Amino acid sequence: MQENPGTPYPYGTQAAGYPYPPQRPPWFLPAPQGARYDHLARNAVARPWRAIVGTLVIAGGFFAIGIVVVFAFMALAWILGIDPPLDPVTFLPEGTPLGLAMTLLSIAPVLLLVYGTTALVQRRRPGTLSSVAGRLRWSWMAGCTGVAVLALVLGQGTQWAALTVSGLDADMFGWIGWGTFLPLLIVIVLLVPFQAAAEEYVFRGWFVQAVGAHVRNPIWSILIGSALFASLHGYSWAGLVDVFTFGAVMAWLTVRTGGLEAAIGLHVMNNLVAFGVSAAAGTLEDSLDQAKVAVPWQALAGTVVQLGVYAFGVMYLAKKRSISNISA
Repeated sequence: MQENPGTPYPYGTQAAGYPYPPQRPPWFLPAPQGARYDHLARNAVARPWRAIVGTLVIAGGFFAIGIVVVFAFMALAWILGIDPPLDPVTFLPEGTPLGLAMTLLSIAPVLLLVYGTTALVQRRRPGTLSSVAGRLRWSWMAGCTGVAVLALVLGQGTQWAALTVSGLDADMFGWIGWGTFLPLLIVIVLLVPFQAAAEEYVFRGWFVQAVGAHVRNPIWSILIGSALFASLHGYSWAGLVDVFTFGAVMAWLTVRTGGLEAAIGLHVMNNLVAFGVSAAAGTLEDSLDQAKVAVPWQALAGTVVQLGVYAFGVMYLAKKRSISNISA
């Protein structure tokens, strides 16, 4: 019987004298078909230890990257002979372009860490973190960003009205001048999208899928992930409620729409506005010190409106555009 030289023998078998090397199985394993976003890590090698090890790697790397970035920026300031980006007494970032860049770049590189951990520990393509399509659906994210602009306008307007009616200082805007604002604006526009996306890939991406690989109901990954997200912020209780609610709604939308696009869209726009308004008013340094940010409970009215409008708008748009929430 004549052998077919074009067919390599199976991996792991012995075939003396066969002219072709054995085929090795692919490293990246296929994602399950017909699966929700939170179940995309349920591949052939999914084990609890992989989720635990990966989470510890990302958590440790998150803080390690921050420390390395801070030391790098301090060294850069010393070499250039300019003011350091970190206050030597309080160890808080200064409200300068260098201090803001240091703050944002201490988080943004975590995006690469999440990609690498997904590929090496869970043996799946990093694109499965983005959506059930295995990639970011850019046109869908653009649509979500449009909804985010509307939600932010209505939310900020409601917050201003609630503070005014309560007799609190609702003056949220100011102007420091183009000379100071423009360098800060450049840093904000260039780096905030990566910083916000990195946080979404960690808390609404990796964590939701790491837990979802072993838990059927997504409510646990949504609640626990949102609590962890809120724990990294130093706001007052009202601010923590705001952050927790934001995280929960973004995680819910991620599962319902099958990807991170909706979460990234609102997070980026929210941070652009927050940093931009603070920079324009000359209060950026106080904003970077979250312990000084007093969030009155009346401001939560704006949160309810913003998140409510956004969730409704995104779900309506997803239905209208037939956005898939399961893998093909």
